[in-house]
Amino acid sequence: MRNEVKIKVFLICFICLDFVNIEGRTRKEEHLIKGEEGIISTLFKQQEGSVRTTEMQLKEKGGAAGCAGSSSKKCAGSNTFNVKSFGAHGDGRKDDSNAFQLAWEAACGSKGDANLVIPRGTYLIGPITFSGPCDNVKSLTIHMQGLLKAPKDLRRFGASTDWIVFGWVKGLTMTGNGTFDGQGASSWPYNNCSTNKNCKLLPSNVKFVSMTKTRLRGITSTDSKFFHIVVLDCNDFHGTGIKIKAPANSPNTDGIHIERSASVSVSHSVIGTGDDCISIGQGNSHITITGISCGPGHGISVGSLGRYPNEGDVKGLLVEDCTISGTSNGIRIKTWANSHPSAASNMTFKDIVMDNVSNPIIIDQTYCPYSSCSSLVPSRVKLSDIFFQNIKGTSSSNVAVTLECSEGAPCQNVNLEDVHLDLSGGGNVAKSLCQNVQAKYSGTQIPPPCE
Repeated sequence: MRNEVKIKVFLICFICLDFVNIEGRTRKEEHLIKGEEGIISTLFKQQEGSVRTTEMQLKEKGGAAGCAGSSSKKCAGSNTFNVKSFGAHGDGRKDDSNAFQLAWEAACGSKGDANLVIPRGTYLIGPITFSGPCDNVKSLTIHMQGLLKAPKDLRRFGASTDWIVFGWVKGLTMTGNGTFDGQGASSWPYNNCSTNKNCKLLPSNVKFVSMTKTRLRGITSTDSKFFHIVVLDCNDFHGTGIKIKAPANSPNTDGIHIERSASVSVSHSVIGTGDDCISIGQGNSHITITGISCGPGHGISVGSLGRYPNEGDVKGLLVEDCTISGTSNGIRIKTWANSHPSAASNMTFKDIVMDNVSNPIIIDQTYCPYSSCSSLVPSRVKLSDIFFQNIKGTSSSNVAVTLECSEGAPCQNVNLEDVHLDLSGGGNVAKSLCQNVQAKYSGTQIPPPCE
């Protein structure tokens, strides 16, 4: 009987171990280690050894223990991975690509909420692809404080048109005041796309491919060899506080290019570059652009559309509360002449300020960036349900409003409401030019509507 009582008491104590607080559990461990139950004592010793082993593994993988002493803020939690713990030098001379790849693989292969830390420093990396899926990761946040530099030598890229790619990941957030520096100045002379439609494309700075639920905050991109940021085949992508810088004469350095994506927003960002500040390509839906400061550059553009077969339609675009300064175009919709068929509809441009902008409002369905283009037939891109509302400021070109639509697919339901665009130099009133469109006008109209 007494033995049965001992056994019951032993079992009750064993079961209760997991339910007491840490202090109580420690006292119980000490009692058991000193007592008769050697098996339980051994178990606790094994557990303590397992904890020490786990800590060592985290150090090796750049986890919380491995982040101690980093030059950035102190890392916390076993799912935090610092590139310096994987061997990144951050001196701007040694290639840190391998360390970045290892840190990414550790973060992507972890569980729950993962953090990838890029502390202050100058990192020479790439070309490199950070690829998913990260099956067991709920969210992955990149805390970027460093300066990332691309190789200057184009031979390092081979046939690739990308410097840094993030692909096939759900729940990625990139935040901080870090910078992607494409070091493109030495490469721009090799860009002959203005004269050769089959030109070799130079590498873009950062490309997001097939991403879902992506957040981009506070990041800077400078001097890309080609496009700065590309959003391709993405869903639920939101960028804010982005800064993009490149000289006005840097070729094809679009700030943000969006293509075949849905539910994308870009807000409160400053973009000055050598091409479109933002370009909305084919196959997009539900795109919102707000609070953008654009200039220098080619303005905010839809297109170019219709160059390739089987392009997707553009449906649902809102551009509002933007300031465009000193650009060669303002708000532009451009489609190729002799194009393949597609459509763009339900596009609204509202509350836009133009400051000394050439072609503040322009629909161009004879788009040709080369010295000459074959134009056997008119553009077959159908444009409809377009709204220009409260567009004000100054035009550096005599023609402030150009609505040059296709003879083969005339624009439908084009609306201009409260447009006031004076000539920058004062004097004469600016002009409007219209072709193959019956626009609707309301409110203030300066320049006067087409007759």
